[in-house]
Amino acid sequence: QVQLVESGGGLVQAGGSLRLSCAASGRTFSIDHMGWFRQAPGKERDFVAVIRWSGDSTIYASSVKGRFTASRDDANNTVYLQMNSLKPEDTAIYYCAAGMLLRSGVLSSMYDYWGQGTQVTVSS
Repeated sequence: QVQLVESGGGLVQAGGSLRLSCAASGRTFSIDHMGWFRQAPGKERDFVAVIRWSGDSTIYASSVKGRFTASRDDANNTVYLQMNSLKPEDTAIYYCAAGMLLRSGVLSSMYDYWGQGTQVTVSS
């Protein structure tokens, strides 16, 4: 089992920044990749970014590339999502997830464990 706890959401004006954190515990040694997804009201959960649990390989959705950065703190088993130049359309609940099998991580079906989600609201 892997437990994921997210933090860092909030309300920010357009153009501002937020950093989300996702702390992993439990069988972290078995994690292959960690992803970020988001879900706006009435919409499906969309891929945002993925980072390998070992190594620095990342993939980003085109809508956030160049504005969001995923990173990892191995000592604390924590992944981060630094979000800059935020736009109102970035408003959503953001989820982190852990995938245990070797996958690209761009689909929600590639994940085994999910965090509780954290609200990000960007005002115009």
